[in-house]
Amino acid sequence: MIGAGGVATVAAFKIAQNADVFTEFMIASRRKTKCDKIVEDIHKAGYKLDIKTAQVDADDVEQLKTLFNDFKPELVINLALPYQDLTIMDACLACGCNYLDTANYEPKDEAHFEYSWQWAYRERFEKAGLTAILGCGFDPGVTSIYTAYAAKHHFKEIQYLDIVDCNAGDHHKAFATNFNPEINIREITQKGLYWENGKWVETEPLEIHKDLTYPEIGPRDSYLLHHEEIESLVINYPTIKRARFWMTFGQQYLKHLEVIQNIGMSRIDEVEYEAPLVDGSGVAKVKIVPLQFLKAVLPNPQDLGENYEGQTSIGCRIRGIGNDGKEHTYYVYNNCSHRAAYEETGMQGVSYTTGVPAMIGAMMFCKGLWRKPGVYNVEEFDPDPFMEQLNKQGLPWHEIHDGDLEL
Repeated sequence: MIGAGGVATVAAFKIAQNADVFTEFMIASRRKTKCDKIVEDIHKAGYKLDIKTAQVDADDVEQLKTLFNDFKPELVINLALPYQDLTIMDACLACGCNYLDTANYEPKDEAHFEYSWQWAYRERFEKAGLTAILGCGFDPGVTSIYTAYAAKHHFKEIQYLDIVDCNAGDHHKAFATNFNPEINIREITQKGLYWENGKWVETEPLEIHKDLTYPEIGPRDSYLLHHEEIESLVINYPTIKRARFWMTFGQQYLKHLEVIQNIGMSRIDEVEYEAPLVDGSGVAKVKIVPLQFLKAVLPNPQDLGENYEGQTSIGCRIRGIGNDGKEHTYYVYNNCSHRAAYEETGMQGVSYTTGVPAMIGAMMFCKGLWRKPGVYNVEEFDPDPFMEQLNKQGLPWHEIHDGDLEL
């Protein structure tokens, strides 16, 4: 596993809980001390799996190749930054390793993400006889598997798909992001994008929003965003007439975000800055990226769990033609308690809802259930064994048939 943040911590805990499936495990990251801390916490919690750790720069293909050739993993779980997807995939190809990630590639110098860069690896993975599983977090990930499950069991045609993501938790901070601030802020300040009648429709950032009611939570203002799973779902389910992604944001969060943008702190280009030398002998010109600096001063998402209250609610609201030939609606969702996530893994619910599916995807591969040469999004595999494990591994799902989708 590459990465040692909140999501990686959760995935590591869940891997240790399933030692009957995962027999040899290594955690590698740029700072080995973070990996060692995860292992220490896992063993303190009473799990006995022997876990190795290593230092690696995931931007460096040669370092990755050296590590992979030494440990010889059957599967590499990429929980590093989206900028590093392609270097890790290159190293997997060079060393004969299978691959799994939770977020699609985006270039470091451009706030833009799409699957085309990774889909371009299809032929190479196929020829190498290796499997690459893309987008196996919650959204993307579980939301795509929910869609596949609905298509398999309830619908002849899925026509309208709305993915809804609500975090109704309170971390008692003035402003914080629930995962890597750099990635989070880049994502939500982009223009919105949705699919309708065979074409992509672009909106201004956070332009479209409406109140949606979430189970056990109530109404929350929900904003239309660009989110990557829509890109693959409309290809794999061509009957979809409209597909959208919605996420909730509170007014305090949006006000801080507006200020961050207005003062230039969301910029991803380099700026030159004169910094005083430590010994006081003068100044040196350094280049910094404002958003990366902001990340350094914001609360670490890994440290939010202790005081986090409330829950998340993420699901798919679907309308289409059911197996009986009539129109039906279907809402499948999970609610996750921040407190329960913290008590089990030391991390908050947003990390939990991403880390658990990453482990389940790895389990599907190791059991031979999701294994075929090529590059695949998760909805291209059988959803049933994954859905079964969600109920066993801490993310139980619920269904509402023929209810009001509000959309």
